[in-house]
Amino acid sequence: MCGRYAASRAPEDLAGVFEIDKWDPEETLAPDYNVAPTKEVYAVLDRPLKDAEDPKPVRQLRKLKWGLVPSWAKTPEGGARMINARAETVHEKPSYRRAFTTRRCILPADGYYEWVTAAGERELEVEGKKKRPRKQPYFVTPADGSVFAMAGLYEFWRDRTLPDDHPQAWWVTCSVITTEAETSPLAVGPAEGPRTLADIHPRMPLMLTPDHWDAWLDPARTDVDDLRELLAPPPAGLMRAYPVSTAVSNVRNNGPELLTELEGPEEGTLF
Repeated sequence: MCGRYAASRAPEDLAGVFEIDKWDPEETLAPDYNVAPTKEVYAVLDRPLKDAEDPKPVRQLRKLKWGLVPSWAKTPEGGARMINARAETVHEKPSYRRAFTTRRCILPADGYYEWVTAAGERELEVEGKKKRPRKQPYFVTPADGSVFAMAGLYEFWRDRTLPDDHPQAWWVTCSVITTEAETSPLAVGPAEGPRTLADIHPRMPLMLTPDHWDAWLDPARTDVDDLRELLAPPPAGLMRAYPVSTAVSNVRNNGPELLTELEGPEEGTLF
């Protein structure tokens, strides 16, 4: 799954990487090293500009809320739970299938965090012991330092309790698409601990390589079978993973120090 990630790149940098044509400086977000559900995040999407005469899609960098709220939802309360959509079923699930065919986006990240669930922890649960060792967080990121382009979906939701001209009348929310974690060796792995992404967690965000960006963002592509081909995992061996401080486990902590690589798991944690 993807329940936390880091996104520190400036919009100017993202505009160059993704060939953005339109972004609003007033929507600039501060670097966020501990992005959690319901936070505002950057999304790259192709869509006609609002009130524009030309219906041609324009590549935009938009500020969305992480946690998808379907257009038909009566309230937005379930958005915090809909942060991930499974690649295997996204085309058929009622909450995601419409967005999958017409509202796809890329969520730029530095990488994502995942917490190792070790065999030792499971044994403690079985034994009924109250005090459990802390889980060790790992940061997963492209080995070459490039942007981690997560496949995503976005959706519009209208708050009918507010008038049309209210600034919060419309919600624009998003979800990260996940896939099975790679079982091939990491490009760069920690000195001790997991050797593959699957050793860390059975799921991972679906990373889109640059050759898939245009096709994924193109709203004119609506054929489900055609789109499902774009959900293929990226080539193996592109990622690295390393242990980071358990401070990231607290959403109140935020700063570049959360990305600092540790020499090994913290004392009191398990792999």
